[in-house]
Amino acid sequence: MSRLSALKATAATAGILLPLAWGGVSWAQDAVNLRMTIWSANEAHLALFNEIADGFKQTHPNVTVTFEPLPYDNYVTTLTTQIAGGNPPDLAWIFETSAADFVNSGALAPLTDAFTNTEGYDLADVTDAASALWTKDGTLYAYPFSTSPFAVFVNNDLVSEAGAKTPAEMIEAGEWTWDNALATAKAVADNGKEGLVIRDFNFQTWQNLTAFWRGWGANAWSEDGKTCTFTAQPMVDAMTRLHRAIFVDGALPGPGENVDFFAGDAAMTITQISRASLLPKEDPFDWDLVPLPEGPAGKYSVIGQAAIGAFANRPNTDVAVEFLGYMTNPENSQKLAQFFPPARASLLNAETLSTTNPLLTPEQIEAVVVNGITNGQVISGHTNFAQIQQTVRASLDALWVPDADVTAVLQSVCDSVGPLLAR
Repeated sequence: MSRLSALKATAATAGILLPLAWGGVSWAQDAVNLRMTIWSANEAHLALFNEIADGFKQTHPNVTVTFEPLPYDNYVTTLTTQIAGGNPPDLAWIFETSAADFVNSGALAPLTDAFTNTEGYDLADVTDAASALWTKDGTLYAYPFSTSPFAVFVNNDLVSEAGAKTPAEMIEAGEWTWDNALATAKAVADNGKEGLVIRDFNFQTWQNLTAFWRGWGANAWSEDGKTCTFTAQPMVDAMTRLHRAIFVDGALPGPGENVDFFAGDAAMTITQISRASLLPKEDPFDWDLVPLPEGPAGKYSVIGQAAIGAFANRPNTDVAVEFLGYMTNPENSQKLAQFFPPARASLLNAETLSTTNPLLTPEQIEAVVVNGITNGQVISGHTNFAQIQQTVRASLDALWVPDADVTAVLQSVCDSVGPLLAR
């Protein structure tokens, strides 16, 4: 099978064909315009990226870097459409769920030699656990710039107004469980606000539910990726509880309801610490950041990763790799750590992270970030993930109605996606 076949399969979900190669030559003194796709349009993120790009320009005055935000919900489809149309970016953020497609495709430039030969880079500081998804045959193909545990942001004002204990109080009492978290969410909903929002789920991005169902010990497929496990009892139990929380208890907003925790409209949201920049600066509420609740399967942590890769065989591939090395060197990694938990062991401590995360207390950083990265498991990905994602999403549509037969819907998921996993 061609090394490009996996990425072709991803691009094929957009109904297009992937060119076999991209070519070109970069002349050192020519003006170089690098384009990097990202999924965040957050102003604070963009300001930091542009600051780093300006620093690179001081020693590379002919190089301009442009950051192109793409919508989160269809980021991978849009990116693969650009690739298939012969217009890939020079660099791109890549989700953990699509790591296998990109790393195995041959589309990304190797990074190990370039980074090793960059003075002061210290590639050995990047942990093996963080780089595992992005490495093939001992060579790194994308840099894991964000290794971010999922956690719960809390609006303590809404929780207290509903007469419930805050999550911090429950943690202190050893009561921070999913049953109690959902009971608190219901109490707030009964009091006129929304309870819990699983951010960026929107009844479409089902993989974000991993932060919920892992509490029951559930996974979408087997460890080898070949067998659908939506019908396994842990998943049935988790999805049954989630369905009841949405359609019976009203603890989570239902389909079509757009609720923004950061606007003060919900008591809790599950997301990653990069979203802390969205906390209101004017008229702020009393907020907290706590680990995921304990589930029936015990305590757990779920990690989302994003990496940056440079596309191979492009006119400016060498410059793109050099910029990526600059963007992720020790100094800039510490800057990025303000929003994106780092892969460098030297930065993974509360003392260092506190200096770049002024919004978070050392206790929050230790409990959520450091412990989460140390003990967490990454969201499961798969080759041909774009098609798998769409197939599962379509099958799960039948679940998001009040009278859904949860077991039957989950069986339909496996009936649909099973053949794709077994390939």
